[in-house]
Amino acid sequence: MASKMSPVSVLATLSIAGLAAAFAAEAGEETQLSIPLPRPLEDTDFLYDGAPAPSLVELGRNLFFDPVLSGNGNISCGTCHDPALGSGDGLALGIGEGGVGSGSDRATADPVTGRVPRNAQPLWNIGARSYVSMFHDGRVEELDSSHTTLAIRNPAGRDLPKNLSGVLTAQAFFPVTSPIEMAGQYGENPIADAAHHEDRSAIWNMLAQRVVAHTSYFEMMQCAFPEITSPDQVTYSHIAEALAAFQTVAFRSDQSQFDSVLRTGELSILSSAAQNGADLFYGKAKCADCHSGPLLTDHQFHAIAVPQIGPGKGHGGDMTYLRTTGLPGRTEDEGRYRVTGDPADLFAFRTPSLRNVELTGPWGHSGAFDNLEGMVRHHLDPQTSLTAFDPAEVLLPPLANLQRLKSRGSGLSFAPLEAGRRAAFDRRDGWVMRSSELRQRIATANVLTPIALTEDEIRDLVSFLETLTDPSALDRSEMIPIHLPSGLPPQPAAAVSKQHVFETE
Repeated sequence: MASKMSPVSVLATLSIAGLAAAFAAEAGEETQLSIPLPRPLEDTDFLYDGAPAPSLVELGRNLFFDPVLSGNGNISCGTCHDPALGSGDGLALGIGEGGVGSGSDRATADPVTGRVPRNAQPLWNIGARSYVSMFHDGRVEELDSSHTTLAIRNPAGRDLPKNLSGVLTAQAFFPVTSPIEMAGQYGENPIADAAHHEDRSAIWNMLAQRVVAHTSYFEMMQCAFPEITSPDQVTYSHIAEALAAFQTVAFRSDQSQFDSVLRTGELSILSSAAQNGADLFYGKAKCADCHSGPLLTDHQFHAIAVPQIGPGKGHGGDMTYLRTTGLPGRTEDEGRYRVTGDPADLFAFRTPSLRNVELTGPWGHSGAFDNLEGMVRHHLDPQTSLTAFDPAEVLLPPLANLQRLKSRGSGLSFAPLEAGRRAAFDRRDGWVMRSSELRQRIATANVLTPIALTEDEIRDLVSFLETLTDPSALDRSEMIPIHLPSGLPPQPAAAVSKQHVFETE
């Protein structure tokens, strides 16, 4: 874990020109760069002032890696947010419930209906107070006081329990209700059946009771929440609070070269290429227009014509896939628009934090780019990049065991996908990018204007982005427990032989 940082008294914005000039003056030198940088991160920037109760963190740590929260007991939060894979899963679009293995080795074990529709978001610094929305489209977000009915916008509306501590806690309520992510498919287990009927409250209640049925978990609950005296007092809100506390500590990351510059003003910490890249990032390349502040995100939503892979969230009115293949489903992902209903939000997605960006690929809400330089080049001319994009070049985990929803009388069931329809199913992956009309919808929404950089400048910009990597973020598998109170094997399975020790104090 990154060590805690003592509070530093700084201005909201540091000027490297001023700081570097002071150092250069002593050496009789001159400086050429003038870069306005954000202040460094401090403990107070994080929930619990960066120090939640160790008992709450330990409870959350076990739950985060425990498949007990999934319908079929085969996937955990940590499966798609692997601390050895940049806190993601290393895949453009992952395999959720029904999969086995991690990273590029992940494959289907049990029948699945498809891949997870969006790229797994990295969790670095997710416990920062400045995060007021969650998910690529911000569908879980804090609302201001003018909204009298809800404090947190969310897909469950009023079914979401009140008085949650914030959006990170609220976020934990939703992956467990998704059939393709953690719940499983109708007919496989009671949680999956409740998910099919969109009975989220039933899911949360069942999971809470499933967890505390294990004596060790109940004892941990009592330690973290002293007001709990009996198992029936435990709710999913307690689970969500523990998960939020753990993520706040486990994925804090502020020990990069970039952080050293913010704390000391020593520009010489960076290589000359990275210094030039910083000058571009905060100047000519205009990256900081959106990737601003100490987390390098404005927490807003922008349409930048990132190519779509897979069927997305099944938005839009286009039915050509159905008419052509006979398989049901829309194939677009309209992003933020589906949350706000504002046409200006079509194909807009949240600005990701660039912390540890070198480690968090594939990049984009669809994982369309598996090369950081390629993602940078896309930003410089999105429409040209979109036009040239070939979906066949994106590596996706194979789906060897597929099923489809099948109607039978008045009931519903799943059946294996017929071999003769497999080719039609696979066409979903590149459907939008191979349709000139659908591709044009994404291009039209783009808000970025082209920026011309030389090849050397692009390399320098990437060099700067590499300084955002915290060395401790390369692999934090030591946080994965060896044994869990549920008796289930931790997911992902950490490939280490030494005893795992995770510091909570």
